[in-house]
Formats: sequence, C-alpha cells, structure tokens
Amino acid sequence: MNIKVLGGVGLVVIAVAYSIFKPVGDRAEAPLVQGASMVAVALPAALSEQAQIGKRGFDAKCAQCHGANAAGQNGVAPSLIHKIYEPNHHSDAAFLVAAKNGVRAHHWRFGNMPPVPGLTDADVLNITRYIREVQKENGIF
Repeated sequence: MNIKVLGGVGLVVIAVAYSIFKPVGDRAEAPLVQGASMVAVALPAALSEQAQIGKRGFDAKCAQCHGANAAGQNGVAPSLIHKIYEPNHHSDAAFLVAAKNGVRAHHWRFGNMPPVPGLTDADVLNITRYIREVQKENGIF
C-alpha cells in the first residue's frame, strides 16, 4: 500500500471518529480538566413526575460518577447526554442491565462501570426517564 492510500484511509478514520464523538447540537465540550463536566446540559423547563423521582435517584446514585445532570466528568465517567446513549443505540433496558451488572468499557476509555448497589428496577426506570427527558431537551431522541 502506498503512502497516499494510507493517508486517505487515516483521514477517513478521523472523520468517522469525529462524527461519532463530536458534541451534540450547540453544546460545547468543557475543557479537559479531570472531573470537569464534559458537556453543557440544558435542562427541561419541567420534568414529569417520574423523571423528578428519577432525578433524585440519579443525584443519589449516579451523579458521583456521571456528573450533575448526566453531563459526565472528564477522566471519571461519560456524559449520558450524548447521541451514543440515544434510545436507538442504548435502549432503556441497557440502563437497567448496566445498573444491575455493570458494563465492560466499550465506547469510552473510562474503564469498566461497576454495578450500582441499592437500586431496584423501578429506581432505574425512573432514572432512565429522567435521562431521556434531559436528552430530549438537548436534541437527543
């Protein structure tokens, strides 16, 4: 293979990676400071009752890693307000499995996610509803 072909392949790989991992909508990425929020998150004017319950659960069990409003934390855990977590790619059931069993790292380089103890299926469904409503406000649906 000659150098021009390799260079062209490299540019295609970079373009594809950027299109997958670029910020969604007009939200800008935060500076790469350990623990800093990864994206700016717009919150809905009002949350459904189920999402309000889910926000309390998220704040208690998920925000320590995934950050306030699921914005992620550099070097800690990804933002859930990202097109990778849209319902067509990660169903609501995927959030349930992740909370119960943990997740092997596969989209990001944050390491594996451990199971989250102390959450019922209903808790996770409420948390997922909160995440979905925030995603929708940010153009992810």
